[in-house]
Amino acid sequence: MDDADLAQHISELADEEHRLERSHVGEGLNPEELERLRDIQVALDQCWDLLRQRRARRHSGQDPDAAIERPSDVVEGYQQ
Repeated sequence: MDDADLAQHISELADEEHRLERSHVGEGLNPEELERLRDIQVALDQCWDLLRQRRARRHSGQDPDAAIERPSDVVEGYQQ
């Protein structure tokens, strides 16, 4: 996946996240929707991490295609 593909996927995931959140304004999500929302959030974190890796590799003269998607437990464990 190149940078443009990643950006497109991020946009699609963010749109889905927003649609899900807007569809339940003033009420809670059901368990399946909560699980899907969490899956979307994790996928977004992974995509952003991969995009940052690709940009850093390119900036340092390395091959951006050598960047790898990190597991969810890794990206979710980052300190903000």
